[in-house]
Amino acid sequence: MSDSAPPLKSVPLDTAALKRMYSLMLSTTLADQKSAAEARAGRLMAAFYPVRGMEAVCAALGATMRREDKMVSTYRNLGDAMAKGMSLRSIIAELYGKVEGCSRGRGGPMHLQDQAVNFTATTGIVGSGMQIAAGLGMAEQMARSGSAVIVTFGDGATSIGAYHEGMNFVALWKLPVVIVCQNNQWGEHTAIADYAPVTELAKRAAAYGITSERVDGFDPMACVNALENALARARANEGPTFLEFMHYRLTGHTGTADFSYVPKDELEAAMRRDPAPNFRAWLLDNEYLSEQQILEIEAGAEHAVEDAFQFAVTGTDPDQADIYEGVFADESFARRASGE
Repeated sequence: MSDSAPPLKSVPLDTAALKRMYSLMLSTTLADQKSAAEARAGRLMAAFYPVRGMEAVCAALGATMRREDKMVSTYRNLGDAMAKGMSLRSIIAELYGKVEGCSRGRGGPMHLQDQAVNFTATTGIVGSGMQIAAGLGMAEQMARSGSAVIVTFGDGATSIGAYHEGMNFVALWKLPVVIVCQNNQWGEHTAIADYAPVTELAKRAAAYGITSERVDGFDPMACVNALENALARARANEGPTFLEFMHYRLTGHTGTADFSYVPKDELEAAMRRDPAPNFRAWLLDNEYLSEQQILEIEAGAEHAVEDAFQFAVTGTDPDQADIYEGVFADESFARRASGE
């Protein structure tokens, strides 16, 4: 991890887009920190997987995806869900297992979804998102929809067999899939160099004949540029693109996990590139936004996060009588299972 980070690249985004990016980046950071704190305090009684370090990529996804594009994410999904336009209230309520959550409290942190914005699925099975994305990509190609499918996952997923099957399929059929590898350089508690003989994952992806690129995942403008190009290719039916976004996990594997095993110098270097504070400074230094505009965005983000958590903690607990609802295709099975 280099101490001397390159300057952020510039792309032609209007003021409104830059405001949305900073708002999304900061809201993701604040919601992530609050969720982890709630998990450590025992008030959020579910495994929460932080996204700290990924905020620049998430903001870039939010700036480049269209509503009709479909997205498949993994269990480290908070930023992806916000980028796709999901209600923060419904996300946080789902973390708490409340009826008001996006999956009615039945999925928890690992299973956010919202078909209204085409946040199609999240999965806790590492590497399985590629195959889901392959099926969705085939459907979009057959329908000639002109829409893209975006699938996100961490570097560890590239060691899973299902991932390679999915990669082969999307490459063979030249499907409109943008493959977003969030390389945070840790597979749970194992450094990438200890589990992958070739650590440049874009090179491995290129072996499938897929257009591949390694991108600075701490630079939101570089992320926007790479995603714009990849999404344009997908929408033009020119095949899949693999983007390896290089950043660093700034927390433990889960919100409550110890991460003292992370080399101190690496973590300190990564923290100096913390996405939201660096983007704030860049916006001000280049006079894209004024101090007043920045403060308004920050107040709005803080309010939105506090509102979402208040909404969630005062939400409705599921009724145990509904435990079999939606489980069986034939409701008579549900009645028998519940003893009726």
